[in-house]
Amino acid sequence: GADMVVGSLIKNPGGGLAPVGGYIAGKRACVENAAYRLTSPGLGKEVGASLGILPQFYEGLFLAPVVTASALKGAVFAAALYEKLGYEVLPSSKEERHDIIQAVTFHHPDALVAFCEGVQAAAPIDSFVRPEPWDMPGYDAKVIMAAGAFVSGSSIELSADGPMREPYAVYFQGGLTWPSAKLGILRTVQKLLDYGIFDLKAIQ
Repeated sequence: GADMVVGSLIKNPGGGLAPVGGYIAGKRACVENAAYRLTSPGLGKEVGASLGILPQFYEGLFLAPVVTASALKGAVFAAALYEKLGYEVLPSSKEERHDIIQAVTFHHPDALVAFCEGVQAAAPIDSFVRPEPWDMPGYDAKVIMAAGAFVSGSSIELSADGPMREPYAVYFQGGLTWPSAKLGILRTVQKLLDYGIFDLKAIQ
C-alpha cells in the first residue's frame, strides 16, 4: 500500500456537495509533514481556512458511498446498453469495476459528438448548451466535453468527453443519482438516433 494518498473532494469522496477542497490520508508522519509544508512548521493542520463549508464536506463524505454507487450503476447500464447496440465498451458490463469511468468506442466522429450532446442535454445545469470540439491545451487533437455540473470540474456529476481522433472513444462518468445517470445515457442513444448513426429496426 501507499504511505500517503491525496485526492480531490470534488470527485467521488465529496458526494457532489463539496464545492472545493482536497484530502490527505496515510501514515501519521507523512500527513504531518504534508500539513507542515502546506501551512508552516509547528502549525500544520491546526490552522487553515475552512471557508465556512465544513458541513458540506461532512455531508458530502456521508453521502459519497450512495452517490458513487449511483455513478457505478450508471456506468454498468451504459456498458450493457451500448454492448447491445454493437459498440465496443471498456470495461464490459460484466467486469469487476474499480472506477466510475465508462468508455464507449464509436470509430465515427459524429457519434462522439452526438453522445456528448446527449449527456449535456440531460444535465441539470446548462442543458441548453451544445458542446463543440475545441483545441484544448495538452491534447494533440480537438476535444469535446459535456458537463452540466453544479460544481465545475466535478467528475462525480454527469459528464463525458473524448478526443476527436480515431478511435473516437467517449469517456462517460458520474451521475449524482441513478435516475439522472440513466436519463443521460438514454439521451445519448436518442441523439445517436437523431443523427442517423444507427437504426433501431436494423439492430432488432
